[in-house]
Amino acid sequence: MRRLPHLMQLRTFEAVARHRSFMLAADELHITPSAVSHQIRHLEAHFGRGLFERHHRRIELTPSGQRLFDQLNRLFDALDMACREVALPDAEQVLSLHCAPSFAVKWLGPRLADFRRQHPDISIRLTTGSDPVDLAAARDIDLWIAYGRPRQAPDIEVTDLGEERIVPLIAPQLMPNPRKPPPLDALTLIESQLSDVTWAEWFRLNGWPPTRTPKLSFDRAALAISAAVDGMGMALESARLAERELHSGELKVWGGQRHQHLSRPMHFLHRRSRDRLRPEVAAFIEWLQRGTAQAH
Repeated sequence: MRRLPHLMQLRTFEAVARHRSFMLAADELHITPSAVSHQIRHLEAHFGRGLFERHHRRIELTPSGQRLFDQLNRLFDALDMACREVALPDAEQVLSLHCAPSFAVKWLGPRLADFRRQHPDISIRLTTGSDPVDLAAARDIDLWIAYGRPRQAPDIEVTDLGEERIVPLIAPQLMPNPRKPPPLDALTLIESQLSDVTWAEWFRLNGWPPTRTPKLSFDRAALAISAAVDGMGMALESARLAERELHSGELKVWGGQRHQHLSRPMHFLHRRSRDRLRPEVAAFIEWLQRGTAQAH
């Protein structure tokens, strides 16, 4: 049997920690400040340690209190989402996706309206982040799209989303004559810090010595692409992620087809093996793979 504190005590603690005030927590919970103090004393007795440091007219979390607050934030968020989903119509399904940020912003996000048109009974909950996800532990995530390399784990199926062309992207104002692109040593090169593809690799592929020109560095492909659109330099990025900018003419491929392009899988879909037959999971994966198969 789990030995857990009373839910009301945890709820009271979360309100006090969020407001840093017993009085404001009491107002929110519609109880008296003395009742709040009583709940907190019981909770501290349960853990055998203080959760707050009391100062004159203010309170601060102890290290133990901060750890509890961080965990409760996540748990209450998950509980809130679960209650919201129970309130949905019975026919509506919810699919939770966690995705590499630039893929979400540049490719997936703009296409989700198409998925919703095809599957109006499936609601999408999308979160982003670069850190690895343990699907065995992260029960609130159904599918994870990771950047860079697959993460193998027991009972987790991984599928790459196809090869992506990695090309040098430049704004038209920096290359007014596509037939005569500016020399590389006259351009600022833009790098993505998290990318597995580097300018050094691109230079080696084409048999050219690296330039000594200054570089700009960003921690997201989306930022590197945006910087290239603004004419800050030339970015080495995925044509898939820059699809809109290439179609609109905001970016061009430096040198066109006159040099070698890098090409490799860059994004990987992870799912639990037992979820493969869930209709909402199967529908999303079929839609996603159809879209990524349409290579730029």
